[in-house]
Amino acid sequence: MTDAIKDNTLTSPEKANGTDTETAENQAQSAPSSGREELEELRAKVRELELEVEEARKAYLYERAELENFKKRVQREQADLMRFATEPLVRDLLPVVDNLERALQHAKAGEQSIIQGVELTLKMFLDALQRHGVTRVEAIGEVFDPALHEAVAHLASEEHDANRVIEQHQVGYMLHDRLVRPALVSVSRGRVNGGANGSSLAATEESD
Repeated sequence: MTDAIKDNTLTSPEKANGTDTETAENQAQSAPSSGREELEELRAKVRELELEVEEARKAYLYERAELENFKKRVQREQADLMRFATEPLVRDLLPVVDNLERALQHAKAGEQSIIQGVELTLKMFLDALQRHGVTRVEAIGEVFDPALHEAVAHLASEEHDANRVIEQHQVGYMLHDRLVRPALVSVSRGRVNGGANGSSLAATEESD
C-alpha cells in the first residue's frame, strides 16, 4: 500500500506538468490568430481614415477653387462697372452729336463761318467722347454685321455685292468693346437678273 501511494505521488506532478504544457501550446496556437485579427482590424481602420482624409482633401480643394472663381467673378464685375459707368452719359450725348451732324448737312449752302463753327464743335465733342473710350462704327462699304449694324432696308444694287452696306442712316457707337448703339444701314441684295433699264431694280426696291 505504501508503494502504491508513492506511485501516485510520483505520477501526480507529471500529470500536472502535462496539463500545463497542453495549455501553453493551446495559448501559443491561439496567440498568432488573435494577433492577425487585430492587425487586420488596424489595417481596415487605417484604410478608412485614409479615405476620410482623401475626401476631406477633395472637399477643401473644391471649396478653394469655388472661392477663387468667386473672387475673379467679383473682380471682373467691379472692373466692368468702373469701365462702363459712363454708358448712360454716352447714350444721352449721342443725340446731340446726331443733331450737330444734321445741322452741318443742312448748313452746307449757308454761311461758311457757321459751318466751320459747327464742325469745330462737333470735332471737340467727338474728341471728348473718344477720350472716354467711345468710338464710331463706320459701316459704308463694309460687310453687313448684325453684331454692329441694324438693317432698315435691303436694296437691289448693280454696283455692290450682296450683303454689303451701301448707305448709313445713323452712325453706330462703341464704348470700349461694348456696342452702345448699332449703325442703321441699308444693305445690298446684289445684282438683279433680267429686266431692262433697271426696271427690275426699281420693282425690287418698291417691293420693300
